[in-house]
Amino acid sequence: MVFPWRLRRRGGDKKEIITAIGNSDTDITIPPQFQCPISFDLMKDPVIMASGITYDRGSIEKWIESGNKTCPATNTVLKTFEQIPNHAIRKMIQDWCVQMGSFSGIERIPTPRVPVTQHEVSDICGKLSAAVRRGDHNKCVDLVGKIKNWGKGSERNRKCLRENGVGFVLCVCFEAFAASQNVFLLEEVLSVLTWMLPIGSEGLDKIASAVSLRCMMELLRSMDDSVRQNAALLLKELIALDETHALALAEVDGVAEAFVNLIRDEICVSSTKSSLTAIYHMIYYKPKMVSEFLETGLVNLAVEMIVDADNSVCEKALAVLEAICKTREGREEVSKNALVMPLLVKKMPKISELATVSSVSVMWRLCKTENAEAAVEEALRLGAFQKLLVVLQVGCRGGTKEKATELLKMMNAQVAKMEDGCFDSSMDFKYLKKPF
Repeated sequence: MVFPWRLRRRGGDKKEIITAIGNSDTDITIPPQFQCPISFDLMKDPVIMASGITYDRGSIEKWIESGNKTCPATNTVLKTFEQIPNHAIRKMIQDWCVQMGSFSGIERIPTPRVPVTQHEVSDICGKLSAAVRRGDHNKCVDLVGKIKNWGKGSERNRKCLRENGVGFVLCVCFEAFAASQNVFLLEEVLSVLTWMLPIGSEGLDKIASAVSLRCMMELLRSMDDSVRQNAALLLKELIALDETHALALAEVDGVAEAFVNLIRDEICVSSTKSSLTAIYHMIYYKPKMVSEFLETGLVNLAVEMIVDADNSVCEKALAVLEAICKTREGREEVSKNALVMPLLVKKMPKISELATVSSVSVMWRLCKTENAEAAVEEALRLGAFQKLLVVLQVGCRGGTKEKATELLKMMNAQVAKMEDGCFDSSMDFKYLKKPF
């Protein structure tokens, strides 16, 4: 139930919270005992603190998470942050909502779920670990289902699950059953693991085992798009932080085709970005994989994304092209696409600093190939000279400045050849004569 509350004063400093219900001209005053002392809103989940004051759970949690250790109403130091549900007040609020709803349309607030506690999370972790050791598939399904339901309850529950070791236990469970045919359990574990990110290194090591990676690859080829999306997200997290994990994934049969197909199927932006990030790291750590990715048509697919995808996807697609161009075979394939150079010039430096870094790097590598003179001339025709000057003026990271400077020198030299008769002199390149 969400209403636009407004505050007004009546008689001195006394404050009252009233609400405008729909288009009605009648103002419904919330009884003071039903208002949270922090937000002055109607309490939806009233809890009693150690000071004896009742607050709405969401409001007092924000107060405590901000570093406060006192009761907001009494300013006394709270000896404990335990929150005890005030069932009496909650029942009174619900009855009041029903009564007011008979003529104003106010809906009865739902009975809130009690948040999961650290003790409950520790208990279920122990039970799940024991069930995994016994190989008790059915018990694991029940326990993982309970964890999933807890996570669906609230962000507070998810935070409690993340902070109390659930991610590691789930990774152990996934590895233990990865070689089995218990697909439902594995899919459930995978869906909950996406809430646990970032997962610690010990848990990631379990997912990076040979049997787990083979299972993840099967899930990446699943007919269920949500399963594929979850698998891509977890694999992206896995290999982005550890070279060893990236190399291990690169050894799995069919990995290139699986990720490229996920991009081609356009399930969602999240899965596309996860796949592009994973591809970039695999090529970065194992350049020999370029051949495998080229066979899947990755270059043309990446170019298509640069043309019409949003900026975040475009940035990652440019990074993939940059990684591909680090090999001779990759540069040759990229140079065959007629849209590459126009897109590099157009996108630089519009999207982001990282996209500019990738664009300059790809252009620099293409202008140093066997067909370098043609590439430099094409870049000049498209206005790359001015764009590179802008890049130098706004500043750039790493070796981008050096690459941009070298490209400008190459273009300056190319202009001299054009003026010697190798190119139509009707185009005015006088502004390019300044040496670099």
